[in-house]
Parts: sequence; C-alpha cells; structure tokens
Amino acid sequence: MGRLSGKRALITGGAGGIGRKVAEMMAREGADVALSDLNGQGAEAAATDIAEHFGCRAVGLKHDVTLLEDWERTVAAADEALGGLNVLVNNAGICIPGSVEDIDIADWDLTMDVDLNSVFLGCRVALPVLAKSAPGSIINISSIAGLIASYNFVAYNTAKAGVWMLTKSVALQATRQGYDVRVNSIHPAFIDTSMVDNVVGGASPEENRAKLARQVPMKKIGTPEDVGYACIYLASDESGFVTGSEIKLDGGISAM
Repeated sequence: MGRLSGKRALITGGAGGIGRKVAEMMAREGADVALSDLNGQGAEAAATDIAEHFGCRAVGLKHDVTLLEDWERTVAAADEALGGLNVLVNNAGICIPGSVEDIDIADWDLTMDVDLNSVFLGCRVALPVLAKSAPGSIINISSIAGLIASYNFVAYNTAKAGVWMLTKSVALQATRQGYDVRVNSIHPAFIDTSMVDNVVGGASPEENRAKLARQVPMKKIGTPEDVGYACIYLASDESGFVTGSEIKLDGGISAM
C-alpha cells in the first residue's frame, strides 16, 4: 500500500516540469492522476506514460487555467475519469521579469491570470467536488518569491504572495463549511526546470544553476522531486491536521 492509495489527484501544468514529476511521484505512491495543461497533447502523452509505468488510472486533459469554463469542464472530466476527485495541485504558472516601472501591462495581467486568478478559480470550482470524496486536499504551488520580494519580479512576487493568502482564506472557508478538505501552499525557491533558464538567461544551463546556487545557504538549488515529496505529504492522510499552512522549500533563504 502506497502513501496515496485511494487518492485521485488533478495536477495542473502536468505536461512537463514540476507538474509531471508530481504526477509521477503520486502515481508511484498509489494515486490515480489527471494531468491538465494548455499543451493538451503533452498532458495526454504524459498520462499514457504514467499509466503504463505505474499501472494506475491516468488521464491527460487540455486546460486553460485562466478560464472558468475550462476549470468546470476539467474538474468534471477528472472527477468522472478517476471515479472521484480528492486532491488538487494548482501547479500551472509562469514567471515574467520586470520592475514596477518597466513591466509591460499585458505581462502583468497575464501573470495575474495564470499565477493567481487560476488558483482562485481552481479552488472555487474544485472545493465542493473534493468535499464529496473527502478527505481532500488542495495544494497551491506558490513560491518563496511570494514571501521575499525582488525589485525585478513585481508581477511574480505579487501573484505568488496572493496565492499564499488566498490559500489561508480558502482553508478557513473549507472548515467553516464543514468540508473535510485541507488547503495548504508550497513555497519553492529555485527549482531545476526550464523556467530557470527562461528567467536567468545566462550563457548555459550549468552557469545559470551555479549562479542561483550561490544565493542559497545550502549552496544548491532544488529539484522537482523536492516539490513532489512535499505534495505527497500534503495529499496524504499524514497531514490530516495541517491546513492554512505553508511549506518552504528554499534551502534556507528565508532564514537569512
């Protein structure tokens, strides 16, 4: 029996990167998984691989997380395909650099839509569905950038800070309604994915990672597996008394 036996999880941004790794690790622990992504073909391919490798139910769904109607369709499809739904991982996100003076307004709006509004929509649509298959868990992937600011990431800082506080509000609403659904956030620092290269823009992936590692007290950056292990804990019944909380995966940055 795995730590997530009997769990049925929807993971957004599941076609690659952190989302796919979280789905794989949850499947390895016994969960059935639905992977959603704007790249629908990528989500379907990832789901096929996971189902074949881990022998679980897995489905890939095309999903624009910025649209309410897509959330309603995707949650309903995942609920039907998996025979219920009791875990949501709000993982989809983007990071566009820029200060308050130079960020393009369209980039600000896009960041708010993808990184914050999508989490609001996901929680709104999924919360009553998860309650029907309780115990349930909503896991919102925020960032250490939601707790510690940088002048050149004004939109990302703001959106991820919003996810942090949104998580707490939704957690309290769930308890107020008597739902057996816990709601928590995870706050990674630099994670070894392609987003690192998109943001740092250095000469090579190795140089980018070395540059970021020098900023971390542990002198290394995180891995998608680090995020996956935190998600497994929060999705499992092991975290049954944890709600409205945050897990920092930052190698000690926030302790400085």
